[in-house]
Amino acid sequence: MESSSSTGLAVAVDQERDHARGGEGSPAITLVEYGDYECPYSRAAYRSVQQIERQLGDRLRFVFRHFPLREIHPHAQIAAEAAEEAAAQDRFWEMHDLLYARQHALAREDLIRYANDLGLDAEQFKAALGDGRHRARIEEDVSSGTRSGVQGTPTLFIGNEVYDGSYMPEELERALLSQTDAMP
Repeated sequence: MESSSSTGLAVAVDQERDHARGGEGSPAITLVEYGDYECPYSRAAYRSVQQIERQLGDRLRFVFRHFPLREIHPHAQIAAEAAEEAAAQDRFWEMHDLLYARQHALAREDLIRYANDLGLDAEQFKAALGDGRHRARIEEDVSSGTRSGVQGTPTLFIGNEVYDGSYMPEELERALLSQTDAMP
């Protein structure tokens, strides 16, 4: 995980806008990740988050925001666009999980195959990848990450505070649970 110069989340989580799952329990702990589908470190964090989601259930609200590192990951942008088109077809989390599971195959043809595997409207999906309709949405995430001090991926926030520890499951879970102890 890259360290950031800011210690706070510049843009609060918005249930209507953000991709969030879980958090139905009380009190819910919010974990925000700025990630890149082609980043091996983001994939490692993804695996940890999956494990923690199983452990904490609905006590955890997980939020994913895009932060494609285009300079070093040539497929990161189009993968983020694929995830956004899947979201437009109500299948964000299925595509999100598939992109990390198949991280080494993120070319346009691969993404179209994944869309078919998920039963998405293939023509709409292809059109979205071609016309860039989701680029502004991704740029909003990148901008909010930059304002929050994100410099690399994954960058995690627990609540509104940047998390600088390891994203190994045990350590991250301890940090998340320490937040419930601090809650009123």
